[in-house]
Amino acid sequence: MKGWLLHHRKAAEQALRRLAATPVNTLLGALVVGIALALPAGGSVLLVNFQQLVQRIAAAPQISVFMVLDAGKKDTGEVEARLRKHSQVRDVRLVPREDTLQRFKQSEGIGEVIESLPRNPFPDAFVVLPRSEAPETLEALRAEFLKYPGVAHVQLDSAWVKKLNALMRLLRLAVTLLAAALGLALVAVTFNTIRLQILTQSAEIEVSRLLGATDAFIRRPFYYFGALQGLAGGIVAWLAVLGATLLLRTPIAELAALYGVKFALHLLPPAESTLLLGLATLLGWAGAWLSLYRHLRE
Repeated sequence: MKGWLLHHRKAAEQALRRLAATPVNTLLGALVVGIALALPAGGSVLLVNFQQLVQRIAAAPQISVFMVLDAGKKDTGEVEARLRKHSQVRDVRLVPREDTLQRFKQSEGIGEVIESLPRNPFPDAFVVLPRSEAPETLEALRAEFLKYPGVAHVQLDSAWVKKLNALMRLLRLAVTLLAAALGLALVAVTFNTIRLQILTQSAEIEVSRLLGATDAFIRRPFYYFGALQGLAGGIVAWLAVLGATLLLRTPIAELAALYGVKFALHLLPPAESTLLLGLATLLGWAGAWLSLYRHLRE
């Protein structure tokens, strides 16, 4: 076990020496990889912040339940009790028909018309706040409430919820496709870098084989080289996203304040930061593996 760890430590040290031997190329490679990774990482940060902003400024969806005109207090009370006991309902507010009538009587232009009517034309109604904002759940609640005895109509304004969910799905897909495309670019960069390393050290590799070195022994430093290059690019990407977020935080907060919204950009969470660095390292290793698989077999 100690021998295995020693081999890996020496391979890692050899890869670090190769990176340190060409600092300019190492820095440029890290910048290329970092910029490629910073775009989807930054897009993910903006997407999360945008979703939180929309949740703050958008009103919660409501379901309006209207009773029949001749519904008595008993019927209205039974429907109210069922609504309040429902597991998917967060809050219920009763709007008595008398209150609605008084509000319309006080409205300019239609007050006299309402006064001339022989009876109250407005039904009792409930304003229901659901626990979930998912369009499927809202539609299911609407269909269920419509079946309650004494209920004449159920109104659900979920169009904005559907549009918002469709927009968020589109943005997530765009960020995913961008990440996939730039991830392939990272693999290609590492592939070419390792290929040049192999060509430069071809004589050394042949001598090592003649001395009995295994393919695993020859490949190990290149694997570490690719992984470390990817990790360096991931660190550059993380720093770029962090810097952009800090620079934009104050202007965006000031802009939000002009619209009466208190909002600040959130930094990349620790879990996503770790995922970014891990994926960068993995993609760098994958590029090295592909290059070694192709060129060492030739």
